[in-house]
Amino acid sequence: MALSFPGTTGRGVRIAVIDSGVHPAHPHIDGTRLLGGVAITREGRVEDDLEAILDRLGHGTAVSAAIQQGAPGADLLTVRVFREALRASAVALIAAIDWAIAAKADIINLSLGSTNAAHRDAFAHAAARADDAGIVLVAAHAVDGVPCWPGALPSVLGVALDPECPIGACRAIAREGRTVFAAAGVPRSIDGVPPRLNLYGVSFAVARMSGFAALALEALRSARGDATGAQDVREALVRAAD
Repeated sequence: MALSFPGTTGRGVRIAVIDSGVHPAHPHIDGTRLLGGVAITREGRVEDDLEAILDRLGHGTAVSAAIQQGAPGADLLTVRVFREALRASAVALIAAIDWAIAAKADIINLSLGSTNAAHRDAFAHAAARADDAGIVLVAAHAVDGVPCWPGALPSVLGVALDPECPIGACRAIAREGRTVFAAAGVPRSIDGVPPRLNLYGVSFAVARMSGFAALALEALRSARGDATGAQDVREALVRAAD
């Protein structure tokens, strides 16, 4: 169902985008909404110079653009973990989550994750730290039917890919006793480039849901004040999707 949070743009919401960085000059990016950020090495070391967060792959820029398309008033923190390819260690991903918590993000967008069950507990601890801080962690629920951590955890807003879902909509679906959100897996379109030649996948479904979560959070804050947690956002999204 199409989501509607009238009058909201995500204003006042800080979204940490854990990905391959961002290209601030890209025409799909509103650079005035970029708050800077850091790069995280495979060993979990933080690099905080501006050059470190520049996107060399294009994926993080496309994810950031999809978030801004849905929530143009939100502010983005860039956390670069992907360098030569869309691969990162579990140590780097967890360090990125912890950096976003310390940076007082409201939402953490983690397009990918780990399907290695050995990493489940470490991600569960990181997700619990985010939940305790009132942060909405949005991540892929599964990859090719295999649970993806942290997205498969109950405290995380898990996202699935729905090829039939319009860009401005999502579905709330039951998976293994919990609610998972399904959304479109497409980035912003590029003039002159056929959709089949553009990026595609669950990463962009996650980005779409992060944008929706920003709208829901702004609406909740307007109605209730700042004391709003991840479960409140999840319930608001379920109501809107239904």
